[in-house]
Amino acid sequence: MHPGWPAQLTSGPVELHPLRRRDAAEWSRVRLANESWLSPWEPTSPVPWSARHAPAAYRAMRRAVARRARLGTSLPFAVRVDGRLAGQVTVDNIVRGALRSGSLGYWIDRAVAGRGVASLAVALVCDHAFGPVGLHRLQADIRPENLPSQRLVERLGFQREGLLRRYLDIDGAWRDHLAYALLPEDVPGGVLARWQRMSPGRPVD
Repeated sequence: MHPGWPAQLTSGPVELHPLRRRDAAEWSRVRLANESWLSPWEPTSPVPWSARHAPAAYRAMRRAVARRARLGTSLPFAVRVDGRLAGQVTVDNIVRGALRSGSLGYWIDRAVAGRGVASLAVALVCDHAFGPVGLHRLQADIRPENLPSQRLVERLGFQREGLLRRYLDIDGAWRDHLAYALLPEDVPGGVLARWQRMSPGRPVD
């Protein structure tokens, strides 16, 4: 298990914690309700959305990510707003040694989109990854069509580094992705502090 895990991160009504066994039914409800919102950005699969997001699928997924977290290769957080499950933020494919990097991924319930929840959750995870976990670089690969996600990472200080051609099999086809990356020196005061400066008076509720 790597330093900084398990962890619970909070700011106002937003709370992040490791995925829990008891969250299976709630996770399934949220994912099923968000099919049209999330499916364009999800990996291609022959398995129907309903089956991939049943409680049994959550339990299998949670076991897999908990194993990776114990091995030190993943930081899998659930996101809650006022106690209600509203998404996930994960740093995966963590590599130590000279690289000390990880890949950032996230999704948010459409019901709370546009309220700063996703960017706040990502900011909390980035600070944790650079602080207690000791990473030096976080990469986020985003489809060119996903403008809201691009705006999110850019507001937090991520730099666009290039185009990854036909990089991932997403929603039925090989899709180009834009490579974004963040280093600690890009945000000297921390990512959460940058989020707060960029979002003066913005409610997170």
